[in-house]
Amino acid sequence: MESRPLRYFVAVAEELNFARAAERLGISAPPLSRAIRRLETDLGVTLFERTTHSVALTRAGEVLLTEARFALDALEAAGRRARRAAGPDRKLVLAVKADGDAGLLEPVLERYATDPAAVPVTVRLCGWLEQPRLLRRGEADAALIHEPFDRTGLDSETLVAEARVAVLGAAHPLAARDHVLLADLGLRPGDLHRFLEETRREDRDLAQVLTRVALGELVTLLPASVADRYPRPGVVYRPVPDAPPSLLAIAWPQQSRSTATAALVRAAAAVAAREGNDAVAAREGDDGAAQPVASTRARSWSLSGGPGRA
Repeated sequence: MESRPLRYFVAVAEELNFARAAERLGISAPPLSRAIRRLETDLGVTLFERTTHSVALTRAGEVLLTEARFALDALEAAGRRARRAAGPDRKLVLAVKADGDAGLLEPVLERYATDPAAVPVTVRLCGWLEQPRLLRRGEADAALIHEPFDRTGLDSETLVAEARVAVLGAAHPLAARDHVLLADLGLRPGDLHRFLEETRREDRDLAQVLTRVALGELVTLLPASVADRYPRPGVVYRPVPDAPPSLLAIAWPQQSRSTATAALVRAAAAVAAREGNDAVAAREGDDGAAQPVASTRARSWSLSGGPGRA
């Protein structure tokens, strides 16, 4: 299947209007309509329910839209990676949200630099959950990211599990307690990811979050390592013992066969295990200690040509 019919299909599926889709594509509506008909004939399915007043996706169309977006992203990513590989300086791009690395970024890069397969690393700072898009588009080779996230086209390895803390303004009524429960915040465990997405939608970095908390505009939850690394006047951190742990992972494209990326994943798994064991030893019995959860499969990836398949 060629990419052009898929691009045409995605435009119509997103606009649900042939005239708007044609304008977006820079073509006229009749050839666009004919192209969609040919695609339906080739596939043997109906992709759109058409009336004189509306266009709607069929179930087959909904499935193809998901797959077509992924396929087109993969094509664009392949081109980006090829152009990067042809450049004079080979490098690996690691996407990280600022202050979202559980303190692992520097030790991971130090460990990675000792691996014979290592290449220079460019750290790309990004916003909340931007990493999957960067990986799928070929703009990054690996990412440190908190779970859950959209795993379409990606593989990942969970590195550490951290307890969560409530982040409260010093004048907040709950700040006087030694711990906070989810119910105190009006939450259930299943609500947590939606709650975090809503509270972080407007704030791209931790400084903004903590400023809003200090001003009494926001209450949120963060990994326990933030409390250790970012003490701040006007902000208090309280354990939330019944909250699900915060999971930090390293992710990469499924199709990757890069030995350099495999070496970075191995370094991240090794550092996570070391840091977690050190935290357990130093804070034995403290529920806030980071726990290493990375498996050992990264050690075999260099033998298979990359991290995509163990």
